[in-house]
Amino acid sequence: MRHRASEQGDERAYIFLPDRGGERPLLTFAGLYARALAVARHLAGRGEPGDRAALLFSPGLDFIVAFFGCLLAGIVAVPMMIPRRDSRRDASRAILADCAPRFLLTTRELLQANRPDLYDRLADVAAAWVFCDDIPAEAGGGAAPPAEPRRDDIAFLQYTSGSTATPKGVMVSHGNLLDNSEMIRIAFGNTRHSTYVSWVPLYHDMGLIVNVLQSLYVGALCVLMAPVAFLQRPLNWLRAIHEFRAEVAGGPNFAFDHCVRRYRAEEMAGVDLSSWKLAFNGAEPVRAETIARFVATFARHGFAATAPYPAYGMAEATLLISGGRRSEGPRYRRVSRTALQRHRIEPPRREEDAQTLVGCGRQLVGERIAIVDPQSGRRLAPGEIGEIWVAGPHVARGYWRNPEATRATFAGRIAGEEAGSWLRTGDLGFVDAAGELFITGRIKDLIIIRGINHYPHDIEHTVEASHPALRRHGGAAFAVVDESGEERLVIVQEVERQHRQSDLAAIVAAIRAAVIREHDIAPYRIVLIRTGTLPQTTSGKIQRGLARQLWLAGALAVLA
Repeated sequence: MRHRASEQGDERAYIFLPDRGGERPLLTFAGLYARALAVARHLAGRGEPGDRAALLFSPGLDFIVAFFGCLLAGIVAVPMMIPRRDSRRDASRAILADCAPRFLLTTRELLQANRPDLYDRLADVAAAWVFCDDIPAEAGGGAAPPAEPRRDDIAFLQYTSGSTATPKGVMVSHGNLLDNSEMIRIAFGNTRHSTYVSWVPLYHDMGLIVNVLQSLYVGALCVLMAPVAFLQRPLNWLRAIHEFRAEVAGGPNFAFDHCVRRYRAEEMAGVDLSSWKLAFNGAEPVRAETIARFVATFARHGFAATAPYPAYGMAEATLLISGGRRSEGPRYRRVSRTALQRHRIEPPRREEDAQTLVGCGRQLVGERIAIVDPQSGRRLAPGEIGEIWVAGPHVARGYWRNPEATRATFAGRIAGEEAGSWLRTGDLGFVDAAGELFITGRIKDLIIIRGINHYPHDIEHTVEASHPALRRHGGAAFAVVDESGEERLVIVQEVERQHRQSDLAAIVAAIRAAVIREHDIAPYRIVLIRTGTLPQTTSGKIQRGLARQLWLAGALAVLA
């Protein structure tokens, strides 16, 4: 940041596009440094290096100022989503309890004008409120910062989304950020001319690292939109790419389907997408059908068939794990669906058995990827399906104050090898003879919808508490792929015997309302079943995979 402020001080670094037009807030590289330095001095005068600061901001540029202010002060930033007004399932409370912040950073406008309820809601958090919009920028911004971080110092905690009971904060160091930023630069082929346009939330690692930090790393402009603005009017994202002649823009797979569904020729009149060289697609399973539909729809607006860029990453590796090369286009592999369910890669025997997998690129410069048998720890050969393991300088040191989870995830050892520790991703895949990585599934029961992780037990807990007729520990939540290729949520839940004659439609409605309210997901199907018919292990653990198979086969004892 200091380098860009010195070399490109007057150039535009970030622009925010408000939902309904009007003035567009702007930060130059020098302006960012001056404002961040002022925040850093304010924090350094009230805290100690290593203290945590929770970042609670509406979409805009204040988050970026606060994030860099923390880094300049040696304070560990904790990006967070603002708690919803009416949600009893509050992930923020568990995160705040885990990281124990010294500061709660926000703006006076958000807290006093829009969300005064946060005062009472977070009253028991022993942290000081800091209004970053009240702190005047440093004149000139040339003075030395309060702290000089080292490579191994923690820059920020990236909390993995989904679980409120046991949140895990990935400890991302300054060195991790620098190394993965360089990996992204090489893989994407980015330069100072690689303008970005992004709507992805800044508390999400994709929004922060691959957009905001990568653009600053290469000295390019980053144009930002509010996530809700994209969800409501996705074609505005494409119009912004046209207006700013952006080279790089992307998001989860659902974003591309969303643009196709909302396409209107009259709304795209005059929009030229030929500048869009790299459309990265990650954070959830990448669908070949999605890529084909998007290319077919927007080719008439100059979108190139070589622009789609499937990639794979996760917070535990800072962000990016694998990617291709700019303008190469996606790589595909047609396999047997039946064989894939048995974790084997074979050619399809007939057309109806065919499934197309999308390659997610190759290992990055300075990184190692291995496919490993998750039970034996044995390295597997190209073309064999196993767990994806990763090693490299971008792999984080572990989870904040959680040594047990850190050992389970970050201390993988390949049998018969002395190559050090590996990150166990929990994802299944294979590498072909050319080195292309293909993702085939997950070991963990994680549900990914619209790029957000949801843990089944969280949803199941919400369901069983939504109505007195529902049996505790008698539900299963899992994902299925619908007709359009998107992942959808299915809920299977046992009803207590004495309530079988109740108004089952009202029970279903109660479940639906609770899941939407607490998790912001609309269930695809809700299935009420007889007591004692949900598959469980002998120790009482829910067999979600078997429940999914039974539902797909129509073999559940369905009441409604």
